[in-house]
Amino acid sequence: MNLLFDYDYLQDRLLALLALPSPTGRAEPVLSHLETALRELGLEPQRTSKGVLTAAWPGEEDGIRRGLAAHVDTLGAMVKRIRPNGRLVLARLGGFDWSSVEGEGCQVFTQSGEAIRGSVLPVRASKHIYGPASEGEKGDEAMEVRLDERVSTAWDVRDLGIEVGDFVAFDPRPEVSPAGFVRSRYLDNKACVACLLAAIRAVQRAGLRPRQGVWLHFGEYEEVGHGGASGFPAGLEELVVLDIGPVGEGQNADEYRVVLCAKDSNGPYHPALTGRLRHLALSEGIPFCVDIYPFYGSDGGAYWHAGGDARIALIGPGVDATHHYERTHREALLATTRLIAAYVLS
Repeated sequence: MNLLFDYDYLQDRLLALLALPSPTGRAEPVLSHLETALRELGLEPQRTSKGVLTAAWPGEEDGIRRGLAAHVDTLGAMVKRIRPNGRLVLARLGGFDWSSVEGEGCQVFTQSGEAIRGSVLPVRASKHIYGPASEGEKGDEAMEVRLDERVSTAWDVRDLGIEVGDFVAFDPRPEVSPAGFVRSRYLDNKACVACLLAAIRAVQRAGLRPRQGVWLHFGEYEEVGHGGASGFPAGLEELVVLDIGPVGEGQNADEYRVVLCAKDSNGPYHPALTGRLRHLALSEGIPFCVDIYPFYGSDGGAYWHAGGDARIALIGPGVDATHHYERTHREALLATTRLIAAYVLS
């Protein structure tokens, strides 16, 4: 397949997505950005009542029988309680450890839309004051947000417009290295969204169309388990979920290939569809690997649990330190983009 894949476009899209906070349940800025990007690609995006962004990508054959899903929501938090001293206790959105965001900058979004800066810290942060007592387990009550505002009481905080239930986003801190690495929070799953946009662009610039019509699905509740439960059309036969491939000790994945997930905590993905994607990668010379993840779920599992009848497979770039300060490589992003394009044209 003689397609030209524009990595500069992919990287620019990725950095733009990372710059837009989208904790689960508050993904509107990213969804609006994606609406514009899809329209620039000649597609007509729509929203469901739940908030899923969808678009039909017409193919050579009539009907929509294939789907591509890439969630846009990320880990984050909500204000659980305002302490008498003006510090905030948080409730986590998604599965992460407090150690992964300890010391990180954050934004608290008020109901009026204002973003107020702060930092995530242990309650006993100062080693000079607490000594050994500053060490230990980091539970919800042991962590707090220190606002960058002159507050010393809960009423001071409320005067800023902050209240229980407000969303909190942690800083992504993206950085691109000369060696081709991209590190940032929330490569899960904005890396896959950028790969999908780059694949659509490459196919279109080659004057091609998908072999079959493709349903594009961008959900905002994957990190809490139900993003893929709705928003798909009837008659879907196949769904390829785009999500990151975790890299770590004992795993087969690395940061330089696209990962085909054969099984996660919900069980095996459809072996025939996974096998077809594997064959496509081999035939196109796309660097890939197959892996299994015991502590992992996706929008595909949510779709199946909701009664979806399509065959499902999952692919995505290898990403190190998932749900922490993540990192991937240009080669994995391009391999994922190439496999997406190969699939829709096959």
